[in-house]
Amino acid sequence: MKLKKALLVGMLGGLSVAGAGLVIGDEGEWRWGGMAGAQQDVAPVDNELYRGECGSCHFAYQPGLLPGATWREIMHGLSDHFGENAELGESEQKAISDYLTANAADGDGYSRFAGIGRSMQGSESLRITDSAYFRRKHDEVPARLVTSNPGVGSFARCDSCHTTAAQGIYDEHQVRIPGAGRWDDD
Repeated sequence: MKLKKALLVGMLGGLSVAGAGLVIGDEGEWRWGGMAGAQQDVAPVDNELYRGECGSCHFAYQPGLLPGATWREIMHGLSDHFGENAELGESEQKAISDYLTANAADGDGYSRFAGIGRSMQGSESLRITDSAYFRRKHDEVPARLVTSNPGVGSFARCDSCHTTAAQGIYDEHQVRIPGAGRWDDD
């Protein structure tokens, strides 16, 4: 019996290491998934200047979440950045702007978030959360679980619920809403 148990534990461990992704879900059920089943949706932030300057106040959104034109407009309006003064020195502003536009949704090669770019064309809003794509993807999430939740506070705090957002993975199976647990819209 001990040999069978050791073999089972070894096989399960091997499957996890190999990336097969057998995990125990929130309700104690065995299922395939976890990080092994998650697809990278957008390239993660790899610019330390951007991460340091912008990420010190809010989640450092991946450049691939917005089209280049939107990033240019955001970067040219830093004196009133969504109600805050986020002005930078000229060289820092140029370096960050160049990084954001070079890696924007309309050219990053990750097709999943090209929908945000398309849905923002012609929009006067610069907010990701105002895009038709974002609203469609979050339409089943009750606002009370976000805006009334002290662990989240705003739909703009992607990393509060998308546990793998910093890695560019927004897979719905990785969503954990603080105070509410795993979210699944199936």
